Order: sequence, then C-alpha cells, then structure tokens
Amino acid sequence: MPRIAVIITTYNWPAALEAVLAGYLSQLHPPDELIIADDGSTDETREVIDSFRSQAPFPVKHVWHADQGFRAGAIRNRAIQASDSDYLVFTDGDCIPAPWFLKAHLRLAETGWFLSGNRVLLSEYFSRDVLQQKVSVFSWSWSDWIQARRRRQINRLSPLFRIPTGSWYRHRLAKKWEGAKTCNLSMWKQDLLAVNGFDEDYTGWGMEDSDLVLRLIRNGIYHKDARFAAAVFHIWHLENSRDQLEENQRRMQQLIETDRIQARTGIAQAQSG
Repeated sequence: MPRIAVIITTYNWPAALEAVLAGYLSQLHPPDELIIADDGSTDETREVIDSFRSQAPFPVKHVWHADQGFRAGAIRNRAIQASDSDYLVFTDGDCIPAPWFLKAHLRLAETGWFLSGNRVLLSEYFSRDVLQQKVSVFSWSWSDWIQARRRRQINRLSPLFRIPTGSWYRHRLAKKWEGAKTCNLSMWKQDLLAVNGFDEDYTGWGMEDSDLVLRLIRNGIYHKDARFAAAVFHIWHLENSRDQLEENQRRMQQLIETDRIQARTGIAQAQSG
C-alpha cells in the first residue's frame, strides 16, 4: 500500500481551512501525512494549523513562504519537496472532503495515470452558515444532501454518486488536459518530479494546473477520471483577481505550441537556487 499525502493550498482564510481540516479527521482512509501549502498567510492561519496538529492522528506539516502575491505553484512545489509519501493528493483550503475522498483516490490510483475529480459548490449563504455554525457537511447522509439541493444550498448532487472503480469510462479522457483542477487532483510523486513539478513562472490565478497536466500527458502519464468517486464540497467565495490571467493564458499557449515536458522554473531550480 503506497503512502498517501494530501497537500492543501491556503491563503489567509483560517475559518475555511478549519472546516476543511475537520473533514480529514473523518476520512475512511486517513492520510499518512497532511501538508498545508501556505501562500503567505498571517499567524491566525498558523494557529489553526497548530490546533489541528494537536488533534490529528497523522503528521501535519506547515510549509510557508512570504506573501508576494498569488504563487500557488511555488508553494505546492515546496510541499512536494516536504512530502515523504509515494502518492500526492492536491486540494484547496476551501474544499471540504467527503469522507471517502482519500480512499477513492487511493483505490483509483494506477501506474501511468493521474486522477482528476470534481466538486459540489455550496451557495453563498449556505457557506456562511457552514463556517459560522461549524456544520459538519462531511458527515451528512444522502437525505441531508437531497434536502440541501431542494433548498438550493448546493448546485448539484451528481458528484456524490459513486460508480464502480473499474468502469470503462474512467480512461476515456486519457489525453485531455482541459478541465483538470488542483482542487481535486492526484498523482504519483515520481511522475511530478519527472516533469519538474509546477511551473513557478505562473503567478496570479489561473492555468498553472493546466500547464502541469499537459506536461504530464506529454510524458506518458495520462488522465484518469475520478468523478463519481472522489468529491469535495467547495465553500463559496468571491472570485480571485484575474489580473494575471491573460499573461498566464499566453504562457499556456506557448507551452501548447512546443513539445516541452519540463517546468521552466520548477522543483529543480528551487533546489539549485
């Protein structure tokens, strides 16, 4: 059985992070380690992590760098370096895991493939209630979720359906890079290192996950569909700034027009710098 780590990216939203971390105490298959990839948060986030560490039955690591704007790729690379596990599951500090989340990722893990799952979106007002009242949505029954859909507290129920692990359709997206998001993404650590991790030239919101996935596919690591198996519940928030999106799209287009596999500025550059 491979060792599994969950890597959670966060930035200055301790209330959401606290709700997310609570979900990892109820996993059917707990992680061998949990790493918080902190993109420059203040001490309030550190306090949440320290409190969680005292409760968790598994190692909890806090990887932090100074706040110099949105640098998710860079802090994820630091988290990859800090991990002692074979298999890495990436998610965000606003995504509460279903109790079967990690078990499903591990069950679907396959040599030569990475996994991409999906999410249920919580409404604005319901997200506020979840955080303020500390609602444990990760422990809800089907009946609870059906009622939530009727009350329009969530956008859909379909990600909660679970179909057999070996279903034919899981490999049908093999060379499709579009749609894979780091809020619900997993892969073997050795496959990440082989493409030099995330490209840290992407700053600001957008496209760093697409860049990684395309390079993995080019290196013979293909896209396996984890939808209808591994769900997370996304807490509503205002959209992140799109100031750098046009530049990031330009970087992505440059990658598409080449056959490059390695990140230009990735884990190897950080180690040698």
